Amino acid sequence: MNGSDYIKIVTDTIERAYSEQTEQLDQAASAIAAAIERKNNVFVFGCSHAGILAEEVFYRTGGLAVINPIFFPGMMLNTRPITMTSSLERLPGLGKIIFEKNHVGRGDVLILHSVSGRNAVPVEMALEAKENGVTTICITNLEYSKSVTARHPCGRRLFECCDIVIDNMGETGDAAVVIDGLPEKIGPTSTTVGTALINALVIDSVNRMIADGIVPPVLMSANLDGGDEHNERIFEEYKNNIFYM
Repeated sequence: MNGSDYIKIVTDTIERAYSEQTEQLDQAASAIAAAIERKNNVFVFGCSHAGILAEEVFYRTGGLAVINPIFFPGMMLNTRPITMTSSLERLPGLGKIIFEKNHVGRGDVLILHSVSGRNAVPVEMALEAKENGVTTICITNLEYSKSVTARHPCGRRLFECCDIVIDNMGETGDAAVVIDGLPEKIGPTSTTVGTALINALVIDSVNRMIADGIVPPVLMSANLDGGDEHNERIFEEYKNNIFYM
């Protein structure tokens, strides 16, 4: 297998993950749109590479201004040594602290991305969210997650804790490409598939807001004429729902 095989695997996986989960994706888009319409908040979180999805959809041209990333020091890819991220995401008690310190409250939506879904921090955040009346959406790999044990003391994996579960339909271990002579697979799919799914959720959420007669708070490129002025109006209108400024 080679690079072109990888591209086909990724595009096929995106198509399958979207077309075979219309009910889950509709539920997720409806939850996001409803939260924004009633001026509740939307958050997204992931550990290490899973956190790339949080970076993808906040303060983004063509994105919803009110999607708030949760960036915790020690969980992001600028952590050194990077191996610290693996230790911290397994630490019981830390997810509760992250949840409590990031403005997440009743009526909000929390999107959690974890490929294996087994580590303590995202599981604990989902449990805290449920106790506090927050709707949870997870993007995970069901095949992978069902093949591993939970690392949180509750004994549950992320898909067992969330209201809406979206499967990235990747392979166990994430990497998908086999090369003769190499025992390990290469070419992970979770980031590419995950960013496609979460951007599709944004688009479907915007469509619902428009159908409800709401002008969605979509950002323009600051490099387009009028972009700065457009964005400033949104930042002012939604200043109580944006926490990254």
